[in-house]
Amino acid sequence: MEAPAAPHNAGDLQLTVTAPDQMRELGRRLAKLLRAGDLVMLSGELGAGKTTLTRGLGEGMGVRGAVTSPTFVIARVHPSLGDGPPLVHVDAYRLSGGLDEMEDLDLDVSLPDSVIVVEWGEGKVEELTEERLQVVIHRAVGDTTDEVRHVTVTGLGERWSTADLSVLSA
Repeated sequence: MEAPAAPHNAGDLQLTVTAPDQMRELGRRLAKLLRAGDLVMLSGELGAGKTTLTRGLGEGMGVRGAVTSPTFVIARVHPSLGDGPPLVHVDAYRLSGGLDEMEDLDLDVSLPDSVIVVEWGEGKVEELTEERLQVVIHRAVGDTTDEVRHVTVTGLGERWSTADLSVLSA
């Protein structure tokens, strides 16, 4: 008699992306895994591709409006054009007050009904939920035209313990 299989833990998935179109496609594939209540934290240097990835997410989720960097508006809501959840795209770069400042955005109210993507959210949004997807994008820094990005996707919490992140590398 075999022991029952342990639940598949998403763990870390490492990907290499070599062009902005591939980053958008990664976002479109990621959209297929997301549902209302999901929090996605994006990390990476300026120009790493966080907004490009989110643009692909918006396309994959079928939301209204062009997904652009919300740096100056802090948060932008993109309603679904179908029956899916809205996409709330947050840029926390200019927020320094941690969750206190983030509370003004009412993300805790939006989270159950939306997919929330937060750029620059480290140390600011982790208290919203223990279940989140962390996406870290590394790129060469300095004077370079190198388009290569190394992406690490990590699922945290019960929600992601059985998710098959391998579909992202298809």
